[in-house]
Amino acid sequence: MNRVDNASYNNDWFKSTIGAGRFKQILWYFINIIFLVNPLNPFSGIKCFLLKCFGARVGRGVVIKPGVNIKYPWKLSIGNYTWIGEKVWIDNITDVIIGDNVCLSQDAMLLAGNHNYKKSTFDLMIGKIVLEDGVWIGAKAVVCPGVVVQSHSILTVSSVLTKDTEAYGIYQGNPAEKVRIRQIK
Repeated sequence: MNRVDNASYNNDWFKSTIGAGRFKQILWYFINIIFLVNPLNPFSGIKCFLLKCFGARVGRGVVIKPGVNIKYPWKLSIGNYTWIGEKVWIDNITDVIIGDNVCLSQDAMLLAGNHNYKKSTFDLMIGKIVLEDGVWIGAKAVVCPGVVVQSHSILTVSSVLTKDTEAYGIYQGNPAEKVRIRQIK
């Protein structure tokens, strides 16, 4: 039986896809810690400004709560009037597109990368994440790489979404399955 060999791991191909030089990555690392991850900064305006300075597309009326962690802002697009709750982690090693009027609740995770457990080299796999308009990702919920969360879908608390949703669907569980239709009055 083969074994995982982390010494053979090689993601050199990924380094060319980051889209920023080493200096920009390091500078963002510290800006992210000081202004976004830091729970003592409650000011969304400063966070949105800094994200834009580093290449993110950020719409009007975006609210970013304290403790948010964003890997690469130059690979992030956030629509108008979107709310990002405390301790949300956007691990966007590839593009993450968030539409208008989206809510990411506390401790939600958008994970655009994973590893191939079937290979001894544990290769990195990446996949773009899209949250369409009106989506709500519940507290402690996880959206996995390559997933499109269609318009006004909901992922409930602590659920794990591994595949695309249908518009207005409510998804629950691990792996998340559609449990009902969202009715908006």
